[in-house]
Amino acid sequence: MAKEAEKTEAKTPADAGQKPARTPLQVEDANAITTYANFCRVTGTPEELIIDVGLNSQPVGPQTTPIHINQRLVLNYYTAKRLLAALQMSIQRHEAAFGVLETDVQKRVQPSAMVGK
Repeated sequence: MAKEAEKTEAKTPADAGQKPARTPLQVEDANAITTYANFCRVTGTPEELIIDVGLNSQPVGPQTTPIHINQRLVLNYYTAKRLLAALQMSIQRHEAAFGVLETDVQKRVQPSAMVGK
């Protein structure tokens, strides 16, 4: 009887606090459209986040033509938060390998390029 009790009390990996092994996601990207973007705009509603991306053909100086939005991504906030975490991790790895990315264009301009201004 004691042996039978031991068998029924044996815990499965899930019961012991272990997570089951994750199976890799399979992604089909044969029909994905690749677009280069140097502009993004983020807006949203209480339910969704909207990310517009496009090409700004005049990134410096006064804007004389409209920026054409090529793609619009609409996400719920849970997916947006997962995207944020993935982007943060990717940027941290890049900066660890290649140095800090300066997003302020004025700080990246070479002093010799500003001669005549």
